[in-house]
Formats: sequence, C-alpha cells, structure tokens
Amino acid sequence: MKKSSLIALLLTTFMGFSQDHFAGLSTSSRVGIMSTSINPAELANMSNKFEINLVGLSVNVSNNKVGYSDLFSDTDFETLLFKGNEPVNLRATTEIYGLGVAMKYKKWGLAITSKANGRLDVIDVDPRLGDALVNAGANSIFGSSTIKNDYNQRLSGTTWGEVGFTLSRNLLDTEKYKLNVGATFKLLFPGSYANLGLDKFQGTITNNAGQVYLNNTTANLNIAYSGGLANSFSNFSDYSQSVFGGLNGFSGDIGVNFQWKDKPETNPKKNLNKYIINAGLALRNMGAMTFKDDNNYNTNYQLNIQSTPTRPLGLNLNQFENIDNLQDIETLLVNQGYLNIVPSKKDFKVKLPTLFSAYADVKIISTLHITGYIQHKVNDDNANDQISVQNSFTITPRVNLGFFEVYSPWTQSEISGLNGGIGFRLAGFYLGSSSIVTALINDSKQGDFYAGFRYAFL
Repeated sequence: MKKSSLIALLLTTFMGFSQDHFAGLSTSSRVGIMSTSINPAELANMSNKFEINLVGLSVNVSNNKVGYSDLFSDTDFETLLFKGNEPVNLRATTEIYGLGVAMKYKKWGLAITSKANGRLDVIDVDPRLGDALVNAGANSIFGSSTIKNDYNQRLSGTTWGEVGFTLSRNLLDTEKYKLNVGATFKLLFPGSYANLGLDKFQGTITNNAGQVYLNNTTANLNIAYSGGLANSFSNFSDYSQSVFGGLNGFSGDIGVNFQWKDKPETNPKKNLNKYIINAGLALRNMGAMTFKDDNNYNTNYQLNIQSTPTRPLGLNLNQFENIDNLQDIETLLVNQGYLNIVPSKKDFKVKLPTLFSAYADVKIISTLHITGYIQHKVNDDNANDQISVQNSFTITPRVNLGFFEVYSPWTQSEISGLNGGIGFRLAGFYLGSSSIVTALINDSKQGDFYAGFRYAFL
C-alpha cells in the first residue's frame, strides 16, 4: 500500500491524542452548546439566555507505537508503526461543529446543532502482517513466520454528518440542589465508509530475498465500501468531500445532571454557574446509519491461500505496495482465485460508537475547580459494522475568572496511556490541546488540537 498514507499525514500534522474531544472545555461551568456534547441535560444550566456557535474544530490522533520524538527520526513512519509484537492500534478522528443555536427559556434549554465527523481506525492489526502488506516485510528477517490470531483485525474509515435537536428540562431547583434531564435526537447523513476485517487469521509469511509471500492461510474476510472511501484510504479529499450524504440514520443521547449549589452570597459574577459539585451521567451515540451508493458493496469471504503449481510460494504480497483502496485489493484476490464468491452489491448498516460517560466538577475555592470525567464504550470495536471509540479517564484542574478561563486536562486513554495538555477560553473564543504538555516533556504517542468561537448574549 502507498507509503504516503493518510495515517502518516495525520500523525505528522498533529501530535497525538486521547479522543476526548474538546477536553476541559466541555465540562466548564460556562455552559453552552459544547456542554451538550457530553450531556444534553447541561443545557438547562446555560450561562446566558442565547448562544450562537459559529465554528468548532477538534482533530485527534492516538496510537500505541509511534512517539512524538519518532516523527523527527529518519525512519519511515510505516516501519515504526509495525515494529515489535504488540498489535497495532491507531485512531484518527475529526469533529467540526458548524452553525448552532441554543436558548434558555424558564426551566427549559433548547438547541439545534450541526456537526461533521471523520474517522480512520486501525484496530488490533498484527504487526508482522501489517509490515508484510505495507512495507514488503522491511522489519522481518529472511525466512518464515507463522501467525495465528483469534480476533478480528480491522482497517476502517468513516465520514458522516449530524444535525442535532437538544431539549433539556429542570425538574428540581431548590436553595441547595438542582436536577436536570435532557435528550438529543440526531439526524444522520452518512457520507462514505470502508472496512477491511480479517477475523481468525492464520497463515505463514515468507520473506524470500525481499519478495514476501503469504501461504497456508485461512481467514474470515470482510470487505465493505461506499462513497469516496471506496477509491482511496490515503487521499484526504476522499474524507473531506463526502462528509454529508443523504439522510439515512438516527441516533440519540440521554442524560441527567445534578448540582449541589454554592451559597448565593458567594456568587457575585454574572453568567457563571456557581456550585460546590456539578455532576452528570449520559448515554450517548445510541443509533446507526445505513450506507447507500452506486458503488456500495459489502461482502463476507472465506479467504483461502494455498500453494499451487503456478504459485508454489502462495500469494506475493509485494503486489499490494501500490494499492490504497479496497476495490483493487478485492479484485486482485478474486482474479487470482483466493476468494470464493463474487462481490455483492447491497446496502449496509453501521453502528455509532455508543458510550457511557460520567463526570463531576468540584469546587476547591471560588475560582478553582477540579473535574473528573470517565467514558466507557458499550459495543465491541472489533465488530465489522461498528465505529470505534476509546475508554478514557480525565482529570482537569481549572481556574475560571468568568471572562477568562484556563485549564489543564490529564487523560489516561486505552491506547496511548497518560497525556496532559492545556487550554483556555477568552469570552467565546477557545483554544486547547489535551496532549501538548506531555508531547513537549515526554515521548507522547498522541496529539490533539481544538479551537472555535461561539457568541453568547443576555
């Protein structure tokens, strides 16, 4: 496959991350549209009566192999990625919030939001197999290596758009306590999708003087594609040009929020929620979308590669070095007789990354708070019809002066370990990263960047 892959582009452009988008900002006591990204019930706590979101961008990359310092070495990214014996995991995601409007009316909070999503996932790929396919076995020594895995290895890319409708209601508001509930209903616009899954793979890789062969191989193989990502994984425009398709899916978030209020006399600042504890629970991204396109294919194969008189060493993997799309991979395997059925054209459904999240923001002194946030995925990332998400836990100390806020999120993520960053908010403008600190002082394997602007009034 092409060396100039999208994975390398993303990792060299941004520095690594934990996939907790807008970390630190979304749990601020300055409540608005971004707060609904973790809990729709927060909208009834809006700091102002009206808010208009103009733009918000968050780009995140996380992996378990390549550190920040490795990006400046002379070694190829693909060579670094497939070193060692640990399965390769990489997540690259982008969220773009477009125009959104929110308002608070008595005990109600209402919002309409728009968002574009793009994801590239490498899930539990055996490094020996990945090295053989991408690098023609550059990391392996001459000879044979037998691989046997009992899980599903995946390479998957997805783009889609969302339009969300959020409604939040205050149920209890006393001198000491406040309780809200909320829900978001989202219309989904699937753009493009591609998935390569190798389940229960076993086979022998042989490096013969730089010619790499795969033999004595069986696996359950899934190849699915729709829209622009059928053409290429490595061309960034195939992600950016096909984000919003037609309406073909629905999802929802539900949440509950509880506040233990601070005393009124300690609340002199306008447009700030003042509390001792603000906590919430939410179940998010419950739903799926159906992909339909003229080049829509989803086929499950029984891959069987054995030596023949014309190909005594099996399948020559060097053939894949200049291939960067699933259609060409599928055609090559079918034409050489390694796949036993014809590709089938049909619509298919893909599940969103459903997750459970919980958080608590605790007052230390009037301007200093510490937030704990945890998220845990509900579904199995290895399933071919599933968009992945990471488990993570974040601690964020913050200083909030009202007009100005600064915070430092520290996240332990499932793939890349511990990372720390810093961010700030100046009125409606915000800028931050949840990994810039550890990237500068340690060999971080993740990186992120986010920025945006929203305007609140009354």
